[in-house]
Amino acid sequence: MENNVSELVERLGSEEDAVRKMAVFKLQSSIGDPSFADVFIAEDGLTSLRYLTLHASGNTLAYSLTSFARLLEVDKGWECVDQVLVERVVELIVTHPLVNILRGAMSILVSIVSHPSSAGRLSQNGVFGFRALKPAIAIYPQFLEMLVSRLSSADHALCANALQLINSLMRDSITNDSELEWPRFIQKLQDLGVIKAVYSLMQGTALQDHAHPLIEFQSLTKILLRKWRDLALDLDKPEHRRALKGIHLASTPDKAAETGELRQSKKHNSDKWRRLGFETESPVVQFDEMGFLGMMDLADFVRNHQDEFRKMLLEQSTKPSNQRCPIARASLSVTSILYDHFEVDKSETEENKTYLLLESRSNLDKLFKPLLLHWTRLHVAGLHSFFRLWKSTSAEVEDYDKIVELVRILVESVVGGAPRTKDVQDVEEELADFEYSRLRNLQMELLELTYEDVWGHHLRQVREELQLEALQFVKEQRIRCLLQGAWFLNDGTSKAEGKSAASKWRYVQLSHNRRFLHFGDFESMNMDRPELDVLSGKIDLSTVSSVISNVSASPDNSSASTIKSTSHRVSSTKITIHGYVHSNAATDGTPKGGHSRSASRATQREATLLTLRPESPSVASEWLDGLLMLLNQQPITAETSKLIKLIGNYGLKIRLLNVRFDDAVFAGEAPAVPTREGLTDDYYYDIFSGS
Repeated sequence: MENNVSELVERLGSEEDAVRKMAVFKLQSSIGDPSFADVFIAEDGLTSLRYLTLHASGNTLAYSLTSFARLLEVDKGWECVDQVLVERVVELIVTHPLVNILRGAMSILVSIVSHPSSAGRLSQNGVFGFRALKPAIAIYPQFLEMLVSRLSSADHALCANALQLINSLMRDSITNDSELEWPRFIQKLQDLGVIKAVYSLMQGTALQDHAHPLIEFQSLTKILLRKWRDLALDLDKPEHRRALKGIHLASTPDKAAETGELRQSKKHNSDKWRRLGFETESPVVQFDEMGFLGMMDLADFVRNHQDEFRKMLLEQSTKPSNQRCPIARASLSVTSILYDHFEVDKSETEENKTYLLLESRSNLDKLFKPLLLHWTRLHVAGLHSFFRLWKSTSAEVEDYDKIVELVRILVESVVGGAPRTKDVQDVEEELADFEYSRLRNLQMELLELTYEDVWGHHLRQVREELQLEALQFVKEQRIRCLLQGAWFLNDGTSKAEGKSAASKWRYVQLSHNRRFLHFGDFESMNMDRPELDVLSGKIDLSTVSSVISNVSASPDNSSASTIKSTSHRVSSTKITIHGYVHSNAATDGTPKGGHSRSASRATQREATLLTLRPESPSVASEWLDGLLMLLNQQPITAETSKLIKLIGNYGLKIRLLNVRFDDAVFAGEAPAVPTREGLTDDYYYDIFSGS
């Protein structure tokens, strides 16, 4: 191999460009082997490669840059890395248009910036990390702008290299720069449009080609958020003091108002920070949880929505203190909600493991969170949702945690449920338009799922008990409908006239002892309900064998229709009561009276005892299921089933929420609790019995 390497090194130094080009072309495919690289360096090939990197052009330069980049990737050749080489590579990135040259140049800078500063004596040259590029960037100040612009390149490999270099610069800056320098560098990248460019890549179709640098940028974004969160608010630092002062100054309409405020009483000054939504007059304490990140989000909202901020403060000042929406506190809560939602505290190692498991195209959609890059916009949208919910629910200070929980569920639903390609503007609109009633239903579903996970068997048992209670409740309600009585259409025929008679009305009512069904036919429907002793017909319920109807159990077909014409009106819904009668009883479907319970079944036969034609779906449901439940049978109509389920679910929700009497919401004032004042022992029970 040594002979081949010696020959290759010799050709690299040839005076003919074609020979050098072919030699460096072969070199780029072999130099990535560490053993080959050692022999290459021993044969003094590094000198020739460095010369070509500095002075060659065209494809010869492109192959040289690629070879040098691959040599650095195997941690070889660092002795040739100096400011001259760095300046040359930076110059190429700024001035050269060819893609194959730009790829190699960016790869070299990635290795230089990413090289650890503690790598040994070579690091003393100061040509490693972000600081190695700063002198060259000072000569070519458009370097960062050109680098960000490459993120829009149609060449996927160049785009990935550019993002990889940006990631390396960000990581080194965050790790090694001073507390004042790295925020300025990050802000400069953002001003150049790096967020917009990376966001577009995350939503693009070439996700797999950019996957590695994109996941690193997403992780770096979380590192930045975590670093800002861990940075405690310190008023001894000028930038922290200015940020807090800016929030206060933004709350005053103008300097005159500010001057007037300073002249106001000491009592008013005691509310300087509380009126902005802080819990105390020591606002620094409020930032303990979210640190300078919370300050940045609040300051950004106040700065970019200053008129709205002042208007809200003015509106809140007219309300009692317990009804004012705490703006500053709400902002910090929304920051905390977003922080938890995006799992910012999740380590980079965990995310990389997840990436290895989800590297397939379909699963990459779940891994990338483009909306994370629009943190500020989501914070503002979340804060607007907080204000809207506070107003629509007429919340008070004691309800604060409930509103926070609603906003948390809203963010989880809208932001968490957004597909990778959903635009941030659509997410903002959905957050603004999400209905409170829908949000409450979602909250209850999540609450039930949470308790289901925690309690499991116990919750299922409670649900079964409540369903039984609901069934008994609805049974009593349905039977009370029968006790109240109802009018039904009667479309029978008159044998005396030998033709169809005009429609008559039939009144039916259950006796108070619930043992007999009384009924009678009338020419017209009276507003006053007939007394039981006026009704000529009576059915002993012990003789009833079945209740049959064409009322459907399906929700779509449960409505009873009524056919109307100029001559008569007939309900298409029919309830038929069958029972046992004496064999010599009338066979026209109308029994002539009650029957003895002791009568032998041998002398009886089954016949139609009564036919009812209810005019509405609700009456059909009440009477059909009321009769069935009276006979200890299960209800069958959709309306009754829906009512049972509704009552059972409400019972479950009340138990889960542990709602007390004084927590309930009344349309007006809460009803007064009755007392026994003025009552005597002179009372009696009136017990009715059926005849």
